[in-house]
Amino acid sequence: MAASSSNILCNASESDPCRDDSAAFLLKLVAIASILLSGAAGVSVPLIGRNRRFLQTDGSLFVTAKAFAAGVILATGFVHMLAGGTEALKNPCLPEFPWSKFPFPGFFAMVAALITLLVDFMGTQYYERKQEREASTDEQSQSIVVPLVAEGGCNDEKVFGEEDSGGIHIVGIHAHAAHHRHSHSQGHGSCDGHSKIDIGHGHEHGGLELGSGARHVVVSQVLELGIVSHSIIIGISLGVSQSPCTIRPLIAALSFHQFFEGFALGGCISQAQFRNKSATIMACFFALTTPIGIGIGTAVASSFNSHSVGALVTEGILDSLSAGILVYMALVDLIAADFLSKRMSCNFRLQIVSYLMLFLGAGLMSSLAIWA
Repeated sequence: MAASSSNILCNASESDPCRDDSAAFLLKLVAIASILLSGAAGVSVPLIGRNRRFLQTDGSLFVTAKAFAAGVILATGFVHMLAGGTEALKNPCLPEFPWSKFPFPGFFAMVAALITLLVDFMGTQYYERKQEREASTDEQSQSIVVPLVAEGGCNDEKVFGEEDSGGIHIVGIHAHAAHHRHSHSQGHGSCDGHSKIDIGHGHEHGGLELGSGARHVVVSQVLELGIVSHSIIIGISLGVSQSPCTIRPLIAALSFHQFFEGFALGGCISQAQFRNKSATIMACFFALTTPIGIGIGTAVASSFNSHSVGALVTEGILDSLSAGILVYMALVDLIAADFLSKRMSCNFRLQIVSYLMLFLGAGLMSSLAIWA
């Protein structure tokens, strides 16, 4: 009898005493508006504030707010997405083999984190080489020729760097001067006079510090891909639900979640110094993904069976992959990049406040799992 009822549950729509299709549809419209506004506000604050003194990306307020947002993203990956993937892939409606014989959620999360690392590394290498080529072109354009006046007629021997026309080719005088200044500024081992956050994995080439800008560009793009992928998933999950009891707490949880994920993404976009058009496109793309997911879920809700094998496997794999991406980005490109920076190590008060904000963000996002 139990097996029969289980088959009915797995092959048909779930029986829910709180189901109300018309009320659920109205709540989905509210969810679309609330989440859209929250996401747009979150991603816009750092982009608008980068020209304001109180929210500049090298300010303490921005660093602490970003730590809070990083805690939200970390808890989203560990507590919400990975837990959701585990619940789906351990569902009794799935065949016992292979889903109960191997820890697939953790495996998919690990694979996603390693792939994200590879994309992160390759993207950074690409942008660093691009910067090096641009720096090399600038050096060549800044080279000058100094004519030599030789006494006593012609001399067959050339000075090092001398050209056939009788001049010395001096490459990158401006770059050498910049290198000289940079060497002096980096010679101090103390924190005195340090006013910028030392984020990135830069190296010098001709006196120009490369890598930091490339890291910000790659971080913002990979973070957006990770956030967008799971935003679509959670949007569809909300859209297919026909239970107002499920949708109401999700509206508050997802609005909170989208605002702070948007803030972290907007901060990375601001640090990458994209042009206004590119920054606007990335911001709009983020803000629209969850509402689009809700719309897709609403469209297929009438024919969707959340307990079918295909739906459970797809949901479990996508949730697990999203968890791996979010955990990697939160730990490596948001938390480690700031907490291991020169700015943070030289400011004990900023360390304490940032740690508190990090744990507060992670704790609040984790506690939402109780209601959502």
